[in-house]
Amino acid sequence: MNTLNQKYAMDGRDGALAARLFYGTLQNLPLLDYYLDAYAKGKLEPKVRDILRLGAYQILFMDRIPPSAAVNEAVRQCKKYTPRAAGLINAVLRRLSADKEKNTLPALPERGGTEYLAVKYSHPSWMVGELIALRGYDGAEAVLRANNEPPPIYVQTNTLKTTTEALAAQLGAEPFGDMPGCLLLKRQGRIEESEPFLQGLYYVQDPAAHSVVLTAELEPGMAVLDACAAPGGKSFAAAIAMGDRGQVLAQDINSKKLALVKAGAERLGLTSVRCQPGDAREAEGAFDVVLADLPCSGLGVIRKKPDIRYRPKEELDALPDLQMELLDALAGAVKPGGRLIYSTCTWRDRENQAVSEAFLSAHKDFIKSYERVYWPDTDGTDGFYICRMERTSWI
Repeated sequence: MNTLNQKYAMDGRDGALAARLFYGTLQNLPLLDYYLDAYAKGKLEPKVRDILRLGAYQILFMDRIPPSAAVNEAVRQCKKYTPRAAGLINAVLRRLSADKEKNTLPALPERGGTEYLAVKYSHPSWMVGELIALRGYDGAEAVLRANNEPPPIYVQTNTLKTTTEALAAQLGAEPFGDMPGCLLLKRQGRIEESEPFLQGLYYVQDPAAHSVVLTAELEPGMAVLDACAAPGGKSFAAAIAMGDRGQVLAQDINSKKLALVKAGAERLGLTSVRCQPGDAREAEGAFDVVLADLPCSGLGVIRKKPDIRYRPKEELDALPDLQMELLDALAGAVKPGGRLIYSTCTWRDRENQAVSEAFLSAHKDFIKSYERVYWPDTDGTDGFYICRMERTSWI
């Protein structure tokens, strides 16, 4: 262990607590700031605001930490980094704690408006507005609530090495719906250190992402291109679906991430997966199936990556142009009678239906044969979009 790791080394319990404090505070920044701004008038220097946020998160969301302990720790941190603000931090957090105890916290914006949901669930207003347009007010609230819940961990069985029933008993897991081979882990921990994982009996993959490969309706002997393959789940699923009798070209522009895909295929014992660095815009060949899980806003995986909600809207609005560019290039790699599966881990219409419709308008040799949006609140999965398009001829 190097010097840096030794300095910040933690046991499992402390590490889990540190992770919860970090991600929980990050997840709830707008709500925490809303309350803190009601008590601390004037501009706060960044270090002071961060200490207040961390203390406020413990007071508002962590019942196992006494409020007095959260206040005392915040004051201690302040004395170390910004001693002049210790009195302010003590006063603000003690008042917040007292108001929570008396159920007299500052009122949130009026329910029924966008700002209520934006503040309560700590999502930007523009995102809330788009969700309301898609799902209505109550549906949008259900999605936002799900985004702030702990993410479930799903694994897919490597049926070339074991059965789903045997793996479920080994992991203490339970089947997820009617999806074959998919298990929901009831116990979480260091998955990559477990013996069944090291033996290649399973790999981690959300059911919605796994559905991309199920939608492709693969058969042994097919040639498959996984155009943006990292972290590899779809390549693994494709190889297993074909009984490892076919060709899966796992391609990704990031060679370091692709190395992880190769290692994963070797761990699972998959010989049909071949990894090759490459840009999807330069795809060559003729494949029965092209899996195009393209770069997107990632809004469907916010519960796993809470910081995604803070990405600039302008940056996300530029993504459909890239998605169209990639689809245009990948279309040429699909055989007549073959399938192009477009997918994203987002629910945004402008990255999903709008892109697939624009693609179909520009490519008359493709027809849409399947389309679905997955939602974390109703499906229990990541937010996800899948569109299967079939090529009818060469043009």
